[in-house]
Amino acid sequence: MRQYLVGDLVAEFIAQCGVKTAFGIVSIHNIPILDGVARQGRVRFVGARGEMGAGHMADGYARAAGGLGVAITSTGPAASNAATAVLEAKFAGTPVLHITGQSPVSAIGRGQGALHDATHQLDMLKSVSKAAFRIDSAQETLGVLTRAAMEAMAPHRGPVSVEIPFDIQRQPVARPTVFDAGFELPSRAGPVPVGKVLDELAERVSKARRPMLWLGNGARDAGAAVKRLLDLGFGCVNSLAAPGIVPGDHPRNLGCQNGGRDDPAVEAFYGTCDLMIVVGSRLRLVETREGALRLPRPLIQIDADPAANGRTYVSDAFLCADSAAALDGLADRLQGRMTIDPAFATDLATVKRQALDTLVGGLSSYATFAGQLREVMPRDAVWVRDITLNGGSWGAKAFPVYGPRDSIYPISVGIGQGLPLGIGAAVAANADGRKAVMMAGDGGFAMHLGEMWTALQEKVDMTVLIMNDGGYGVIKHIQDADYGGRHIFGDLLQPDYGKLADLLGVPFGRVTKPEEFGPVMARAIAVKGLSLVEVDMNAIGPFPSYQVRPATPVSQR
Repeated sequence: MRQYLVGDLVAEFIAQCGVKTAFGIVSIHNIPILDGVARQGRVRFVGARGEMGAGHMADGYARAAGGLGVAITSTGPAASNAATAVLEAKFAGTPVLHITGQSPVSAIGRGQGALHDATHQLDMLKSVSKAAFRIDSAQETLGVLTRAAMEAMAPHRGPVSVEIPFDIQRQPVARPTVFDAGFELPSRAGPVPVGKVLDELAERVSKARRPMLWLGNGARDAGAAVKRLLDLGFGCVNSLAAPGIVPGDHPRNLGCQNGGRDDPAVEAFYGTCDLMIVVGSRLRLVETREGALRLPRPLIQIDADPAANGRTYVSDAFLCADSAAALDGLADRLQGRMTIDPAFATDLATVKRQALDTLVGGLSSYATFAGQLREVMPRDAVWVRDITLNGGSWGAKAFPVYGPRDSIYPISVGIGQGLPLGIGAAVAANADGRKAVMMAGDGGFAMHLGEMWTALQEKVDMTVLIMNDGGYGVIKHIQDADYGGRHIFGDLLQPDYGKLADLLGVPFGRVTKPEEFGPVMARAIAVKGLSLVEVDMNAIGPFPSYQVRPATPVSQR
């Protein structure tokens, strides 16, 4: 009978955590783990073309599925390849378990030139992860893995790396009996607010006549509680990272029209509000004009992380609690106590329309793109966008999504991450019968072009949309604004995307006029499997500049 090895335990642990798919690249320093994955047959393994891509896929998968993502890489150069993706998951608060190899125990830190040896690999992983651990003996494998996965899933969620020396992966170990007894990952949920604290908060909130909620990534699982407050008369707005907590077409939802891009109508509307509750959001400087955006007062903050108190804006009150539990408790106490201004809902709808009209009206030839795509894209499809001119404008703020896990983009604002994020998201969405649509610029798409063969091999149901302006359009806008229009180093030699589609053997469409966009996308989305669409921006016309210079921060009032 074959011995049960540490590699087998790792593979079974992943399955016991409920993970259906893991991502990575097979290598000498992870073969024992992936051999266990293959023999056990409980976890699908998606072999990427690069470790960075694999890490982003695990991130996209976790965001779309709402659970733990797993990336499995090798040692040294492979682990460092994955570091960018791990860092993006940290920005996004995505629970990713990154399992990587390490040199044999006897060689760690000795500089002896072991294969793939990286003397300070664990230090590197700690710098980009929420936490990082090393397994130093076979018998501690289950304990360390359990701690790592718990930490990844605990508020605030984030990526956790675990390095396992190659010789330990091959050591025999007793199979944990808990795997037969119904293993469950211990929960580390956010703190539950006590009644007295909620009583005092409700008393304060009940006096508001025009109350708003600002919803961040930490409120992603609080949609039902948010809807209860909207039914009581609240309005809501969300950070760019958290659309769809309530559907984008809800009449009391401003969506991503949060005023962060110097929208005077939204900021003026905030001036008429008499309360804002910020839920699970950092109020990032990149979304608040470096803190210059004037938010309603009093400003109340609810967050599972006590360190969030006053991090960006000074709060008038702070509650350290799980978002859903706090909002549910608040809604219980506010029933029948709110007296909402009768004009509030109308004013909110008006400012939303004004903000959208202003945004879309400034998009020139691209003004209809959000509407055309939304009309032909399934309501439950996952919308993934890379960092692009289009993605940062209509793709972020004018394109409504309807579910809390239906919008994914690089929170770190790193170019090129969209394609692998999209592949991972598609794997999760396809399991539920849902489509994925991923938009990238030509520059960003080129960075992970090889992962198109991963998408093809894995038979993902995804439409890839390339907005082709012949280079780094965002950079050119910055050069226009600040560097005298000197477009240095931003032009790229382009492939023929039609021929690329032929090479891949996938359907292809090209858009050269604005009115063609919806029909071409409709045909591509109707394809069951991978499809490719190119929008020739040079044929349609230049994208209008939306470069906004950072505002001077105000004192945090």
